[in-house]
Amino acid sequence: MFKGNFYKIIKQGMSALLCGGLLFSQPGIVYASENTAAQVTAAPEHSSTYSQAADTDSIKGWPAGPNIEGESAVLMDAVTDTVLYSKNADNKLYPASITKIMTALLVCENLDMNDSLTMSEAAAYGIEAGSSTIYAETGEVFTVEQAVMALMLESANEMALALAEKTSGSVKKFVELMNQRATQLGCKHTHFNNPNGLHDEKHYTTANDMMKIAKAAWYNPLFRKFVTTQTYEIPPTNKQPETRYLLNHHKMLAGQSYAYDGVLGGKTGYTTNAGNTLVTYAKRGNSILIAVVLNSTNGAFPDTASLLDYGFNNFEKADLNVDSDPVTTPFLPCEKYLLKDNGNTNLFHYIRHVYVTVPIGTDTGTLTKKQWVLNNSVGPKRIKSKYYLDDHMVGYGMQYEKEILSDLLLQTSL
Repeated sequence: MFKGNFYKIIKQGMSALLCGGLLFSQPGIVYASENTAAQVTAAPEHSSTYSQAADTDSIKGWPAGPNIEGESAVLMDAVTDTVLYSKNADNKLYPASITKIMTALLVCENLDMNDSLTMSEAAAYGIEAGSSTIYAETGEVFTVEQAVMALMLESANEMALALAEKTSGSVKKFVELMNQRATQLGCKHTHFNNPNGLHDEKHYTTANDMMKIAKAAWYNPLFRKFVTTQTYEIPPTNKQPETRYLLNHHKMLAGQSYAYDGVLGGKTGYTTNAGNTLVTYAKRGNSILIAVVLNSTNGAFPDTASLLDYGFNNFEKADLNVDSDPVTTPFLPCEKYLLKDNGNTNLFHYIRHVYVTVPIGTDTGTLTKKQWVLNNSVGPKRIKSKYYLDDHMVGYGMQYEKEILSDLLLQTSL
C-alpha cells in the first residue's frame, strides 16, 4: 500500500504531473485532480454507445433523447420521480468518487458536524499515491464538517476513510452500513467495497441505483449544504500551519468552465476503469432535475448539459389539482360493527399537491391511474396513486386516512 500523503506540501504556483493526473495549486497546497487525467488523454471521436437510442425513446409521445458519450445515464425529476431519460440504466459499472454521495449521506445521518475527528494512520496513509487528497496527517484534528467538505469538494479519499472510522468504528463496518442503506433505498445491482470509490472489482453500481442514492441524499438538508458549496476554507490545524482552500470540482457550477444556468451542485468522479462519472442537481422554474452519467469522457459535463437541456426544454411539471378530492374506502365488517352509526366508508385526503412531469403540451386528462391501499403497522393507512403515460410512470400522490379506527372508538358519540 502506498503512503497516501507521500507527496508533501508544495508551494503555490508549482505544478507537476503525478501518476497521469495534473496537479492544481491552492495557496500553500497543491491537490491532485481526479478528473484531469481523463481530460489530458485524447478521446476517440465518439464512444461506442454514443449513437445508441435512449430506452425512453420507446415511450409513445415521448421526445427523443440526445446522444451522449456516457455508457449509462438517467435523468429524473426529483419531485415526481419521473424518469425523463434512461440509457443502459441497469448496467453494472464502476462509480468512482460519486460513491462519496453515499458516504456523505451516512455521515449526515449519523454524526454531529461540530464533533472532532482525528486522523488515524490507517486513514491518512491508506490511499493510493496520486489519488485525490488534502494531505491530512496522522493525528491531525478536523471537525466532521471540515472533513465532509474536503470529501465533497476536493474528493479527499483519506477523509472518506476517516469519516468511515468515525461513523462505524472501522471502514469494514462502514461498508456494511453502505450496503445496508443501499438495500433500504431499493438498490438492486449495487455493491460497495470502500467509502471513497477507488477502483475495486467488487465495487459497482448502476445509473438507476445511483439515482436512488442521489435523490435520498438530496432530500437530506444537511447533505445539500455540502453538495452545493463552491468554496470552503479549513483554517490551520494542529499539523498544518496554513489555511487549506477547497474548491468544488463540479465545473457546471456558476463561474466554472462548463457553467450551466440552474446547476445547484453535484459530485464528480474518475478512475481509469470507471471513466468519468457525474451526479448533478439542477433547478429551473418549478422543476428540480437529477442527472447521473456513468463511464463517460471529458468530465461528463457535455453529456449532462445535453440531458438537462433535454429535460428543461421538453417537459413540464403539471398540477393535477386533486388536493381536495378525497377517496373513500369501505370499512371492514368488524369495523362497521364497532363504529355502529359512523357510516360504511372512511375518507382519505391528500395533504399536498399532486404533480406529474410530462412532455410539454400533454393533456393530463389522458393519463391513466393505478391506486392501492398501503397498510402501516403503526399509524394511518395510505392510498398511493401512480399516474402513467403509455405505461410510463410520470408522477404519484399519497392520500392519508382522515381518522384511524382506534381514534374513532374513543369518541363518546359512538
